[in-house]
Amino acid sequence: MQDQDPTASSRKNDHIALAFESQTPMADDRFEYEPLFSGNTPDTQKLACHFAGFDFGAPLWVSSMTGGTEKARHINHNLAAMCKEFALGMGMGSCRSLLYDDRFFEDFNVRPLMGDRPLYANLGVAQIEALLKEGEEQRMVDLVGKLSADGLIVHINPLQEWFQPEGDRYVEPPLKTIELLLKKTGLRLIVKEVGHGMGPASLAALMQLPLDAIEFAAFGGTNFSKLEMMRDTTGQAAQKSAMAYVGHTAAEMVAFVNEIMEKGPVACNQVIISGGVGSFLDGIYLVDRCKATAIYGQASAFLKQALGSYEQLRQYAGTQIEGMAMARQFLKHKNQGSNG
Repeated sequence: MQDQDPTASSRKNDHIALAFESQTPMADDRFEYEPLFSGNTPDTQKLACHFAGFDFGAPLWVSSMTGGTEKARHINHNLAAMCKEFALGMGMGSCRSLLYDDRFFEDFNVRPLMGDRPLYANLGVAQIEALLKEGEEQRMVDLVGKLSADGLIVHINPLQEWFQPEGDRYVEPPLKTIELLLKKTGLRLIVKEVGHGMGPASLAALMQLPLDAIEFAAFGGTNFSKLEMMRDTTGQAAQKSAMAYVGHTAAEMVAFVNEIMEKGPVACNQVIISGGVGSFLDGIYLVDRCKATAIYGQASAFLKQALGSYEQLRQYAGTQIEGMAMARQFLKHKNQGSNG
């Protein structure tokens, strides 16, 4: 049978024109590429996993975004629909505005779009400390309830609050606040930092608590301390700038978690690897090297796509998931004996 390929001529001309521009001086040195043992049709079904009591279509999490702005509803609704289509999970942006006022409720009201996909509300540790001191923990329970969320993300951001001119201050160590929150509410919790990550002692302490997961939000992604420096118009934040560059990368935190897991049993062995995860290749590499049950999260990459049309976001998510499947089919980690 004769091969009919009407695009062959133009494609070959493109190849000639672009050949010199497409040379790559360096290979990604994390992987061995083995092209002989799989077809090149991505088998996305093999990416299915179980995390925090939920079945996922792929090990991918939509990290906390935004709320209370004119664009938030469009962004959150797009993300929620995507989570339903691809069987993913999502953390909301800060839900602080809903504690006393439902004016922005529709920005966050995504459960009807998500179906039964995992959904977590989000509050900062400063607000949680204040509510617990005032005996108002029921407000947090009610917040989770009215959003039909599965639990609450506690974000810990001491440096961001310090850099922020209008930032909050809290007195108690966040670990004490989290322990009290668990005791007084029984809410399912995810704990995360917001751009600097966490060191081994902090991770070890959290892994002894009955959390659903720990999210890294590691150094290398959106740095909210630097963001607050950029917002500042007084020049005072720039005087603190040295502290904006401390923290731990996602790769460092995977190593910390692996060391903690090796030392003995933990109460929480589930992590969301986020912060500086620029592509599906970064994500799958870190997930597969982590000895805890892991998925990876993206925030700014999804945010960029969600600002546009749903079809634009859908195409991006589909490409990420296909990319993970291709990585699992053709790549092996160097110094590690199996695919993925």
